[in-house]
This record gives sequence, structure tokens and C-alpha cells, in this order.
Amino acid sequence: MDLTGKAAVVTGSGRGLGLAYAHALAAHGARVVVNDIDEAVAEAAVKSITEAGGTAVAEVVPVGTTEAADRLVNRAVEEFGRLDILVTNAGILRDRVLWKMTDDDFDAVITTHLKGTFTCARAAAVRMREQGEGGSLILVGSPAGQRGNFGQTNYSAAKAGIAAMARTWSMELGRAGITVNAIVPVAATAMTETIPAFAPYIEAMKNGEPLPDFLRKGEGFGTPEDCAALVPFLASEAARGVTGQCIGIGGDKVALWSHPQEIAAAFADGGWSPATLADVWPTSVGAELQSVGVPAPKFPEA
Repeated sequence: MDLTGKAAVVTGSGRGLGLAYAHALAAHGARVVVNDIDEAVAEAAVKSITEAGGTAVAEVVPVGTTEAADRLVNRAVEEFGRLDILVTNAGILRDRVLWKMTDDDFDAVITTHLKGTFTCARAAAVRMREQGEGGSLILVGSPAGQRGNFGQTNYSAAKAGIAAMARTWSMELGRAGITVNAIVPVAATAMTETIPAFAPYIEAMKNGEPLPDFLRKGEGFGTPEDCAALVPFLASEAARGVTGQCIGIGGDKVALWSHPQEIAAAFADGGWSPATLADVWPTSVGAELQSVGVPAPKFPEA
């Protein structure tokens, strides 16, 4: 997993999962541009990486615009002479049920997650193609984007779009030797701390207690550092043949998510009418409808 000589940009890497990704890349030799909207947070992240023996610089800018993306890529080139790895982690939440979600709630999340991923990936792809030596785009998805999640219209839509972009860009950038994958992390973060079922276990973890096996294995739920291992792997030569995939990781678990595909079909000569659809539906394509939502965690009975 030697990434010596490689240069990386990790958006939203001042804390949490993003910081864990930046640390993991630096620990394997990559030089990292840390990004956050808070200068003090970004500089603290850089300090933690350099004190651990890594190389990092900070670029303070909110992700979303073309200008921000260009700043991040240009910073990598100015500091390190190149760009090889992009991790699009930056994100925000504005959770509301559909009938209460405002245009601002929707637009803010879409701008940061979806447009921010697009603008940063585009700028990175331009630079990587100019270099002619390949590269790695590692997009950050979510279980909400794979299955939907109550109260997260904006976030789920953005993360579903990110998975679709990973598949599309893997085809478009394959000839240039640039791999594109979406990771689907599950970890104890500021966001998951707000989920009542997880809260006591996260609090215990902060006090030095390990997470129980039913969380680490059964739910694939662990620390940000548990998720971070996937990033240097996907950026390494060991994963040159891995592209266009959605890969979940958390706790002791790593998993490959399926792509959407047809699972049942029926046919009618000359086409369908509402009445013939109603007749056939219960015993053919409608016999096993798909579930929605992120499955509730399974906790041991008290």
C-alpha cells in the first residue's frame, strides 16, 4: 500500500471520517491537502498529520463551486507538483421530512454533496488526464443513498447520485487509467451520535470501552479509523482493477453493494393495459416487492 510520491486532496477532512481518510493516506506515504471550512480545524488536522510523520497542508474553502474545486486541485499541484488521489468527503445535513423541507434545505445539501463531488471530480480528472499517469477518485456515499432514509430527501438523493456518478465516470475515465469508486462508510461520528440506539455505545467507546461484536460485525459499525483502511487500498496499485463499485465498510465488516438491476419481469403480447397489469401484478413482478430504508440495528435483548 505504498503511496509515496502520490498527492491527495480530501475534502471535508478537518475532523471525523475525512480526517481519518487523510491520516490513512498520509500514513501510507501520500502528501495530503486537508480541506475544511474552519481554518482552526483545518490547521489542527494538518498538525495532527505532520506530528504523526506525514505531510499535509490546509486549504480552507467551502466545497461546491468550480472555484473551490480549482483551488483544491491547484493547491495540490503548487505544493506537491501533482494530483493522484481525490476523496470527496465534504458534506452537511439539513434533515427534514418532505413536507417541511425548504428549498434552502434541499439546495444546501445538494450543492455540497452532489455538486461538490462533481466539481471536484471534474477538476481532478482534468489534471490527472493531463499528467497521463492515471489516478483514483474515491467518492463518499452512504447507506441512505443505497436504500433511502426517513427525513433525508436531500441527503439520500445526493448520495444516490454520487453512486451513479461513480459508475458513469468509471466508464468515461477508464482509458485514462483513472479508477472511480464510491465508498459507503458506517461509523461513530457526530451524526450517528444523534441516533438514540447508538448513543450509549458511542459514549462508552469515548470512555475507553470497545464496541461490542454485535455492532462491529453484525451492524458493520465502528470507528472512523475502521472505515479509513479502504481509502489507501483503493488508491493503491493493489486496486488498479477495481472501478465503478460501491463498497461498504464499517467496524469489522467490508461489503460490496449490488448495482440496481431488474429482478423480475413479465410479458404481454401487444403490450399492457392497467387491467392486465392489475391481474398479473400480484403473482409476477409484484410478488416480492423491495424493502426501503436503512434497516434498524439489531440490538441484543436486555
